[in-house]
Amino acid sequence: MPPSSRKSCPVVKVVSAARKATSITLTATAKVFNDTGAKVVIDGGNKVALSGGGKIRILYQNTCDAAQRPISADCNNLQAPALTVQNIAFVDGNATGLETPGNEDGGGGAIYVRGGRFKVVNARFFNNACDPLGPDVGGGAIRVLDFPDKPTKSSVDRPVYIVHSTFGGAADFGNHCANGGGLSSIGTSYKVINSLFTDNQAVGHGANSGQGGNGGAIYNDGNTYDLDVCGSQFTNNHANEGGSAVFYVSNDKSGGFTITDSVLTSNPKGAFETDGLPGLFVIALPNNPVVTRSVIE
Repeated sequence: MPPSSRKSCPVVKVVSAARKATSITLTATAKVFNDTGAKVVIDGGNKVALSGGGKIRILYQNTCDAAQRPISADCNNLQAPALTVQNIAFVDGNATGLETPGNEDGGGGAIYVRGGRFKVVNARFFNNACDPLGPDVGGGAIRVLDFPDKPTKSSVDRPVYIVHSTFGGAADFGNHCANGGGLSSIGTSYKVINSLFTDNQAVGHGANSGQGGNGGAIYNDGNTYDLDVCGSQFTNNHANEGGSAVFYVSNDKSGGFTITDSVLTSNPKGAFETDGLPGLFVIALPNNPVVTRSVIE
């Protein structure tokens, strides 16, 4: 459906109740076993905040990790587990030090996902972090990797949903990492709906040829994948290098980026951004991003 014909997505107000929730500080990362079942739902009932205590990542799912009991050799294309986190807060998660040469396990201070499906509904992410330096490591709050095994496949038909969720929300609540203070991914399609991103930071420097610094709120990289932002707000996010609100790069220019009924303001320029699109750095299909009923300034 073309963006101009979609149902409007009203911009949401910040959800601020999470700081009053009961906080549970984990002493070890919670990990999803791949043979648990088709669906895994973690529901905090708007009463729970899971904390990493500033020391550990909070939640981990990886269908290609032998320790998590893979259910198929085709681990990158599995539909299960379908993980949903909802009505919950993730606070002070920290994945610093998990990114090492030769692996892709870094990033995702609060949540790391590779394989299966993933959805976030009415969740809050405060003060989560990952490595401050690195060309691709990212996701102070969330990192998702999607690597279709066949060239004809892409992540477009299996997007990650981020719905009615808050990343930051105040000056001392923001998430940060080398890239993608809020979200970071490789090859992953997203539908970001009615969500708020403020005060998130990409703190690396030198961009992809150096030590990161791209995508203050969202960092997307890959080939054929889509980013669909609807009814959302991005304010006061910052990247030292490119795209203080969003860094979107489709290397072969086959990916699409749409912005509908959204407000992106006061995301100050880092080292570079796309002309005429304050806070954004975009390499995508021709005439993208497709912007409908939105403010970008």
